[in-house]
Amino acid sequence: MTFPLTIGIDVTIQNVAEWHSQVVSRWTLRSPEGTTSLEWIPEDEAGEEDSHPYSVTGNDLLSHVSSVAFKGLLPANRSRAMPDDLTRSPFPDGRGWLVRAGLDRIRHLGPFRTRPNRVGRLTARLPSQDDDSGTDTVPILIYDHVRRGGRLITKINEYLGEHIPGWELEVVPRYDAYSVGLKSKATAGLWVPATDTGTGVAQVLPILVRRARDELDPPVHSILEIVEEPELHLHPSGQAALADLYVTATQRTPVRFLIETHSETFLLRLRRRVAEGKVDPDMIALYFVEHTGVSATVRRINVDDLGNVDYWPQGIFAEDFEETRALAAAQLGRQDTDAR
Repeated sequence: MTFPLTIGIDVTIQNVAEWHSQVVSRWTLRSPEGTTSLEWIPEDEAGEEDSHPYSVTGNDLLSHVSSVAFKGLLPANRSRAMPDDLTRSPFPDGRGWLVRAGLDRIRHLGPFRTRPNRVGRLTARLPSQDDDSGTDTVPILIYDHVRRGGRLITKINEYLGEHIPGWELEVVPRYDAYSVGLKSKATAGLWVPATDTGTGVAQVLPILVRRARDELDPPVHSILEIVEEPELHLHPSGQAALADLYVTATQRTPVRFLIETHSETFLLRLRRRVAEGKVDPDMIALYFVEHTGVSATVRRINVDDLGNVDYWPQGIFAEDFEETRALAAAQLGRQDTDAR
């Protein structure tokens, strides 16, 4: 069976306060071959950790009840029927699992990346490179230094040379362990552990590791990387540079990004690159999530080939303008007072 490329998925998430968790309460798959819907059947108490009972209906399916596990917003790759029903999976023809197979591999990097330890040890194997908090950043750099000739560190230093001139990343031995830090290229003997270089550097280091790794060894499969607040604790100039780093990554690797950001500087740099003709506006999709108290609405903000936007939410990123206007008014008021 050939799975159609054009599909639509509608998902409703319900917060269950007493479980301190969320449940996919309704899930609908629409395609040229039909529509399949899953409706959550609330239990009296929390069921299995990764699955819940759903009423399943569809154009080509008999209505039945099935226990479905979700991974994110998509059904996981398995489903076990409840013992008292028709013992059918939600998608007996395998169509549901092809939805996941047809999408990019998904990686995640959350906010508040783990601060690097002062020392670390060499691991027997290359540590996991897809942890969502950057916990393995230092072990990855140590492994790269000892086992792979520092090729990852060399690539990271290329990034740093563009945005933090005068410093380079270095791994140094410490008795039976290793330390990761920044070495000054201007002052001989000046070396600062990564733990003492400031929160911004610690937060951005896992991002640099991922970008360097993907550029050196491009993933075989397409990747969707979800990143939360990559700009945390960075100077505005660093936030702009980070936007350029992601632009470069999309041009050199099969990785796409879904980025949650509160940085006006980050967005302005993307719009500037569009206006300069360096980024196709079709490569960028901006969305604003507006909360109404009981629900949230996602609205697309289109960018034209001059970097202009067709909509901007009221009051968002208006602080600089309002502060500048208030400053000018205060200065003008003081000048009038002094003139009298």
